[in-house]
Amino acid sequence: MLNPAKVAKIVLADDHPLVRAGIRAELEKLPRAKVVAEAGDGRETLKMVKAHQPDVVFIDISMPGLNGLEALSRITREFPDVRVVVLSMHDNEEYVWRALKAGAAGYLLKRAATTELQAALEQVMSGKIYLSRDIAAQSAKQIPSSGNIPRRNPLEGLTGRQREILQLIGEGRNTKEIAQILKVSPKTIEYHRMQLMNRLDVHDIPNLVRLALKNGLVAEEY
Repeated sequence: MLNPAKVAKIVLADDHPLVRAGIRAELEKLPRAKVVAEAGDGRETLKMVKAHQPDVVFIDISMPGLNGLEALSRITREFPDVRVVVLSMHDNEEYVWRALKAGAAGYLLKRAATTELQAALEQVMSGKIYLSRDIAAQSAKQIPSSGNIPRRNPLEGLTGRQREILQLIGEGRNTKEIAQILKVSPKTIEYHRMQLMNRLDVHDIPNLVRLALKNGLVAEEY
């Protein structure tokens, strides 16, 4: 376990120099933080981690060449003692799950980064997982505050809207009915259904229904 009282060596990765500069300025205000390197893409991040052996990496998701989630996976696999905190604009459940599954020690929303950096750094240096307060409030029942992040079934990687549509499909609703229930166009439902099938690697309605039944989204009487 890392020592929360030591000076944390930090690598900061974001493809926007102005964003990096702002976050670096805030980090350097903290009493036990030292930014030892910056990177603008995932591959450069990996090089900086190898060269500087930091305690913590703050990394953006959307970066050219090699995105932050892929870089995160490689860092946690190749440098298991390095704690990685994702910096993201995305607050939806899918991104949070993907980051945590890849081994993230924290998930920090960019809009909250300047006010939560110290709390995030102290938590991850103590060996705990840190989630931005907005995400923690939304996801307290789904995401544990520390330890491993289990994936209990394949549906946990879906968005709330995708699970809702899967349930309605499992209940035997057709595209027009689902569109009416959710007050969107049939084309929107078709788009969501295509994404759902691709994500679950299930490519016909009967097997979607079986999956919904198997995972408890739909009662057996449907």
